[in-house]
Amino acid sequence: MTALDPRADLSAAPARHGRGPWFVVGQYVALTKPRIIELLLITTVPVMFLAARGVPSLWLVLATLVGGTMSAGAANTLNCYLDRDIDAIMHRTSNRPLVTGTVSPRAALVFGIALTVASTLWLGLLVNWLSAWLALGALLFYVGVYTALLKRRTAQNIVWGGAAGCMPVLVGWSAVTDSLAWAPLVLFAVVFFWTPPHYWPLSMKFKDDYAAAHVPMLPVVEKFVVVARQVVAYSWAMVAASLLLVPVAPMGLLYLVGAVVAGALFVTEAHRLLRAAKAGAGAAVLRPMRLFHFSITYLTILFVAVALDPLLYLRVWR
Repeated sequence: MTALDPRADLSAAPARHGRGPWFVVGQYVALTKPRIIELLLITTVPVMFLAARGVPSLWLVLATLVGGTMSAGAANTLNCYLDRDIDAIMHRTSNRPLVTGTVSPRAALVFGIALTVASTLWLGLLVNWLSAWLALGALLFYVGVYTALLKRRTAQNIVWGGAAGCMPVLVGWSAVTDSLAWAPLVLFAVVFFWTPPHYWPLSMKFKDDYAAAHVPMLPVVEKFVVVARQVVAYSWAMVAASLLLVPVAPMGLLYLVGAVVAGALFVTEAHRLLRAAKAGAGAAVLRPMRLFHFSITYLTILFVAVALDPLLYLRVWR
């Protein structure tokens, strides 16, 4: 059996010799999926500014970022460990270290567990224990509920599994206040509704990959027009949740304008996708990655506004 066979024993894959220590470090870093971690941190720091209603302690920000990075890296490493069989089948994941054999499954498992312990202790001792337990809960939910239970069993996997990706807003808030409140819960809802219209376009693009790996992502089991309708529905719910933050936080004019403009562009792009899907366009004509890439821009704009609004607070109501 080849390394691309899902039944292959990937632990027996030959290690690549003759590589320097920096190559090895790079392979372990790749297991943590740094690009995903960047997205999580975009939602952590701005919420700390909102919780502090200004600039929080820079040491606290650094400690929270380091701990959050380790926790997310642990979750992604354990995800790679559990998904190494389907990663070997899918073209876009076929170069991951556990597939190529540059890191053994045992080493990845130990690395993931070590990061889990280190991140929990780091956050608990240097930030606070509420933040530590929230981060650990997100990690366990992502690995145990999404990866192990939902991903291969239901087309709603990314909807409920995406809740783990919402937790950084709670971690950021609790890092500053050692408590929770309605404002971070509203932002939790924003990220929750954002996740499907962010990820389903990617699943449209790589539908054949997921189908080959028998992963029932929504675009695999439903027609594109059905998926696009769901994308539109979640997009509107996301925008509504983002506007709810204005009276709850409360937020000022800067955030309101940013949320309205970015939200309008997001919904417009979602409706473009739906129109193309109704016309019977295939993935190449649909260009779903337009929405995927803009969804990252949207989240960045929204959370930059979350951070700046307390600093330049222009009241919406008087």
